[in-house]
Amino acid sequence: MIDNNRIVSILQSIMDPGSGRDIISQRLVADLKVDGNNVSFSLQMPKATAEDRGKVFMACEEKIKKEYPNAEVNVHMETQKAAGAPNNALPQIKNIIAVGSGKGGVGKSTVSLNLTQSLFNMGFKVGIMDADLYGPSIPTMLGIGEERPKVRQIYGKHKLLPIEKDGIFAISIGNIIDPEQAVVLRGPRLGGIIKQFVHDCIWPDLDFLIIDLPPGTGDIQLTLVQSLAITGAVMVTTPQELAIKDAIKAANMFQLPNVNVPILGVVENMSWFTPEEDETKKYYIFGEGGGEKLANYCKTALLAKIPLVAKARENSDIGKIAINEVPVFNTAFNGLRDTFLKQLAIRKEMLAPTKRVEMKN
Repeated sequence: MIDNNRIVSILQSIMDPGSGRDIISQRLVADLKVDGNNVSFSLQMPKATAEDRGKVFMACEEKIKKEYPNAEVNVHMETQKAAGAPNNALPQIKNIIAVGSGKGGVGKSTVSLNLTQSLFNMGFKVGIMDADLYGPSIPTMLGIGEERPKVRQIYGKHKLLPIEKDGIFAISIGNIIDPEQAVVLRGPRLGGIIKQFVHDCIWPDLDFLIIDLPPGTGDIQLTLVQSLAITGAVMVTTPQELAIKDAIKAANMFQLPNVNVPILGVVENMSWFTPEEDETKKYYIFGEGGGEKLANYCKTALLAKIPLVAKARENSDIGKIAINEVPVFNTAFNGLRDTFLKQLAIRKEMLAPTKRVEMKN
């Protein structure tokens, strides 16, 4: 007698060529029925090539018959997207958060990584995608600059495994090229690398994937919103007027009608300088009020004001995450995490899930 649970276990050993994950966790199997020696189910692989669909079909039949030689295996291959099929390319990830800015040098990567760490410290499963291809900072800040992602072959195709460091999963071009190598790429190649980070990287089950975007708007941002259903965006700025003007332009991209990614809130970074000898003192070297101004423009919340602390910079340079080493930074980012989670809950209550941008000719 064929055991239905055993069939599920067998199918869990079969990999999806697209994601590199098993076809059960990817929700590619539907309508599984076991009746006597008959095993029937549908495979929902609308975007797969005919060759990949054939490989999966053969693997299903071969593995089931190896366990149950008398089984009659009937697989219906669906080549059109079924109703209720996931819109997101990474259905195993619950929340995909883009962290953006209008200009460079505002500490966007610092906010991305320390927010990721703060979420991890609270017990969430987290990952970070370094999408800033021209200036990848995450490998240095995470202390994985010398590591290279492992590669797994699935049906002859190479898939990347994110690097895991102390519970955080990360992928960055900085771990693929040599540190001194110049990144000279045109738009299509930039998009190709981002697609590889999405489609050719085997991400585990995560509560949060934080995407550290490059500054401004461009090919990388457009590729991401076409590839992923982004839950929401966080904008980073300094209080400086120049940073605010550029951040408004970047925020406008997320608010375009055909993009429509909710802005969860604004982080004002380097709000004041706090000297090590007296953490009660505040020197507003970049001015004041910029974060509130950007939040009001975006009709969203000011999530936090993060101080400029020398020890945080020092730890980032040697691969130690600042909130684990600097108490004043830890307090600031725990506050950011709490307001971020509140805004995320409101976003999910009030708005429908984000959809990938469908480009039309």
